Amino acid sequence: MKTILITGATSGIGLAAAQQCAAQGHRLVLVGRNPQKLADAATAVRAAGAGGVDTLECDFASQASIRQLAKSVLAQYDRLDVLANNAGGYQKNRVETEDGIETTFAVNYLGGFLLTELLIDLMVRSAPSRVLFTSSVLHFGATLDFDDLGLARGYSGERAYSRSKLADILYARALARRVEGTGVTVNAFHPGAVATGIWDSMPWFGQPLVALAKRLFMITVEEGGRALTYLATDPEVAAVTGAYFQKNRIKTPSRRAQDDALGQQLCEVSATLVESAD
Repeated sequence: MKTILITGATSGIGLAAAQQCAAQGHRLVLVGRNPQKLADAATAVRAAGAGGVDTLECDFASQASIRQLAKSVLAQYDRLDVLANNAGGYQKNRVETEDGIETTFAVNYLGGFLLTELLIDLMVRSAPSRVLFTSSVLHFGATLDFDDLGLARGYSGERAYSRSKLADILYARALARRVEGTGVTVNAFHPGAVATGIWDSMPWFGQPLVALAKRLFMITVEEGGRALTYLATDPEVAAVTGAYFQKNRIKTPSRRAQDDALGQQLCEVSATLVESAD
């Protein structure tokens, strides 16, 4: 039985994966920001057959909240087999968090970076263990500009979302290199074009297209969840690290996502963006 922590676990692929992992008898730690949704998710996951279900509140737009989450995890668990960084969102308009970070970048990438850095020693002690990042095929069109990470100039929801997902892959690859030989594997994946509520904040003129795509092209949350469940639990990928997956297959990510120097620079910049809250 594995202890599996999933962020963004109250809906979408996070909840679906939690139920799938529960059906295998694993212990689930569900992380979300809404207490009622957490309670409802816990009920659903217990019903699926989990070996145990715990819930922890966290708002990934707040570095203080993430630090409190990490403290709670370290206080309550002697081991953690899987850390699935799945929390994410889409912001139509540019908004900054209480820490002065553009919200999409903060929630989709920097929050996972901070939580992972705070828990990586626990993951090493728990080895063999796995760290996962929910990314997206949309990273292929993304760029990184360290002079304007938060897109203060030329913001669009699509650009911000794609950038955050590129950052997830770059950090996953960099962390995989850093912990090589410890028994901790680190991978990123595209769950597929999943029909979740994340698309509901698209501009009004894009909503008819989104609705059509959900019906014709997008996969269900259960299908998307299986991508996370596979990487979290399947023995077939127990030793795979530093990879990007699509449809449960290793796929070569974008040229920028393979730039190790860019990944290292991102890690250094990210550390400065979270150190002020130490």
